[in-house]
Amino acid sequence: MAIEYHIALEDGKRFAFKVNPERTYVAPATAENWAKLDYCQCSHCPLKTAEHKFCPAAVDIQEVVKTFARLPSANKVKVVVRVPERDYHKNTTLEEALRALMGLMMSTSACPILAKLRPMGVHHLPFGSTDEFIMRSVSFYLLQQYLISKEGGKPDWELKGLMQHNQELQTLNQAFWKRFQTVCQGDSAIKALMGFFSLSSSMSFSMELQIQKLRRRIMGNKPDLNTLINQAKG
Repeated sequence: MAIEYHIALEDGKRFAFKVNPERTYVAPATAENWAKLDYCQCSHCPLKTAEHKFCPAAVDIQEVVKTFARLPSANKVKVVVRVPERDYHKNTTLEEALRALMGLMMSTSACPILAKLRPMGVHHLPFGSTDEFIMRSVSFYLLQQYLISKEGGKPDWELKGLMQHNQELQTLNQAFWKRFQTVCQGDSAIKALMGFFSLSSSMSFSMELQIQKLRRRIMGNKPDLNTLINQAKG
């Protein structure tokens, strides 16, 4: 079930990438120095350097990083994304195209921290807005909690686990930014990856606020519980 990205620059250059969201990780014999596990390793990474030489997420995106590390983020591109169910077409910047591509690669990598994003990667939605990201993230998490409940486990309806994971993603974001310092020059399009993580990290500080902003879209004009209580008292 490969997802294809076709990126065409204005100068005629074309690039194609295939990503299998359900791929099995195979450690390479060699990789870029910045992809080594002990190079700016995340402080909360559960992998041990004695057992793993390379960072799985860094290994997965190193080809993209090498290809676009020196290209400006504002370059205009035409992107076609092919998923099994449909195709997506967009005229956009290289930054947004790579944010979607690398977000897919990393969310489906063998990184234990990013593994919780795998369901969203398998059901990939390129070029999603912040609101779409929040709705998908919360929806997937609540569905997981429902299944946990049905199987006799203790569900987390308060979204505490989701907020904790978003905080973990913020730490991972900072570590990857340090990794890229050696390969990014100027306004590199690779900095687009930071946009992918900023969506997650911002939710760790304003989860409730972000959800309340979406309330009217989900609930219509139905008043909230406090309003109903006050009306009943009046």
